[in-house]
Parts: sequence; structure tokens; C-alpha cells
Amino acid sequence: MAVRILVLTGWLLLAVGGVTYHLSAGPRQEKLDAVARLIKEAEAAAADQDYVNAVDRYDEALKLLPEDRKAEARKVRLEKAKAQMLAKQLPEAHADLKALVDELATDPDADPKLLAEARSAMANANYYMTWLMRLEGLGQDVWEPEVEAARQTYKLLAEQAEASGDAAAAKKHKEDLEAAIRLARMDLSELQGMPLPSQ
Repeated sequence: MAVRILVLTGWLLLAVGGVTYHLSAGPRQEKLDAVARLIKEAEAAAADQDYVNAVDRYDEALKLLPEDRKAEARKVRLEKAKAQMLAKQLPEAHADLKALVDELATDPDADPKLLAEARSAMANANYYMTWLMRLEGLGQDVWEPEVEAARQTYKLLAEQAEASGDAAAAKKHKEDLEAAIRLARMDLSELQGMPLPSQ
């Protein structure tokens, strides 16, 4: 009889625990599961070069992410901005990346690899903005700050990659730096005869 009461009490405690989980942690976990699903959908859309859909999925994921998941949100914001650049939403990506880089640079707890990746994406956005501004015929006083920001960032990233022993990343950033210098020096007629660079 005592064993029976003990077993029944155990089952009742399990039921109470299940209900408590469902009412508290359950909805949070459901949100996190939905976020993971949306991120997978965004990655699949990006792999299929459906960048507009990828941006939409990343946006939905960001809306569902709890506020205390700051590191995950920053990663999603970066991937969203990369997809925006490829979805011909360069001004929006440029603004989002600037905000993200500023936020990461002032947070001592920020992931240094994520900061480097965000800086690289920001420099790319600066480079493409410069290209478009020059093609639109805007004056040097307008486009030069963009290309200079790209140049400075590529230089910083190359130096950091060299210091950490990452030869491949250092080589890539040096090539990007050279491309930014060429873009600034290129004659407009020469620029107009070239295809737009691939993002």
C-alpha cells in the first residue's frame, strides 16, 4: 500500500512539473525552436540565391528572439545584412552594419570573431556604396569617406589576421584593400566601362 501511494505521489509530481514547464519554459522553448527553424529557412533561401526571402526569414527570427539572447541576435543581424546586400538592399544593409559594428566595438564582452566578420561586411558595404555613388556621378566629397572607411577597415582586418597567424584571411583583406585603393584612383570613364562587382 505504501509503495502504491509513493508511486501515485511520484506521478502527480511529474504531472505538476510538466504543467509548470508548459506554462513557463515551454513557450520560450517553442519560440527558440521557431527561431531555429526560421534561420534554417533563411540559410536555405540564401543558398538558393533567394535573398529577399532570406532577409524576410532573418527578420522574423529577430522578432521572435528573446531580448536576453543578444549574441544570437547579433549573428542573425549580420547574416541578414549580408543577405540584404545581395538582395539589392545596400543602403539598409549599410545602416544595419554600421549600427552592429558600433555596438560590437563598444561591448567588451562581444565575440571578436563576430566583430571582425561584421567589420569585413561593413567594409564591403562601404566599397559597394562608393562604386554606386561614383556611377551616379556624386562628387568626391560624398563618396571619398565611404572608400576611405573601407580602406581603413580592410587594413585593420589584414593587420589583425596577420597578428593572429591567419595567412588566408590576411591575404584576402590585403586584396580587398588594394581593390579599394584602385576604386578611389580609377577614372570615372574607366569605372563606367566595368561590370558591377559581385557582392
